[in-house]
Amino acid sequence: MAAQTTSPAPSAHPPTPGGHRRAATWWAVSAAGAAVAFVASGIGLAAVDGIYGRETTAFIDQAIAQDLVNLVIAAPATLLLAWLAWRGSMRAGLLWTGVLTFTAYNYAIYTMSIHVGPRFLAWVAVLGLTFWSLVGGLRALRPTAVAAELAAAPRRVVGWYLVVVAAAFTLLWLSDVVPAMIEGRIPKGALELALPSNPVHVLDLAIFLPAVIAIGRLVLLRRPTGLMLAPAALVFLVMTGLPILVTPFVTAARGGEPAWAVMGPVGVITAVGVGVLVALLRRR
Repeated sequence: MAAQTTSPAPSAHPPTPGGHRRAATWWAVSAAGAAVAFVASGIGLAAVDGIYGRETTAFIDQAIAQDLVNLVIAAPATLLLAWLAWRGSMRAGLLWTGVLTFTAYNYAIYTMSIHVGPRFLAWVAVLGLTFWSLVGGLRALRPTAVAAELAAAPRRVVGWYLVVVAAAFTLLWLSDVVPAMIEGRIPKGALELALPSNPVHVLDLAIFLPAVIAIGRLVLLRRPTGLMLAPAALVFLVMTGLPILVTPFVTAARGGEPAWAVMGPVGVITAVGVGVLVALLRRR
């Protein structure tokens, strides 16, 4: 029987030593951002009135839910995935880009929506460290290597999930914004936060939802860049659902009237997103 030689899977080793060194810098920077976020979120939960006392009740509930997700999931996941990526896991590196996307998105909202207070510069630091880590980490990836590693992924399932979910949220946000524009009033999503406009609407409609649709289309067209970016888009959508699912429980604990109705549709979208993400990254 002839001797067989095996080569390591792409996920076992980084594509190039230089690429690994460049990425390692950003893994370390993101770990610093995660540490700051972990401490800042802990302080926010320990001193809710001192940090969020000037916001509306609805805003406070959402901020508490976000801090819980940051403290329990996002910050620890960033640290763990950065370490696994440094150890050579391509899949961990791809998941890491998604957690950073979620973190940068939410800290952009923190910095531009919540009154300046004792944690403001910490929020700015997390936003900066996370954003530049994401940019540097994506630049260190090689689309062809990622596409080869995920060659057996169910592209149609992944691509259509991204396109359909992003399109659905686009229509949902427009259903609040467009009538408000026509009637000359503040959109409901902004009114309950006492803001002139809802930052979620702005970031989603201008940047994130078009990006998710574009990534889904690239996946359907079998472009390597689409597969490289798809994990980040999926993780972003899944993690975005978590604070929404936690908020009704926070509202109930604080004596308010929870919006339990959101649990069903958001729960389904989030659960299906987890399944699609597993299918995308599963080894075959």
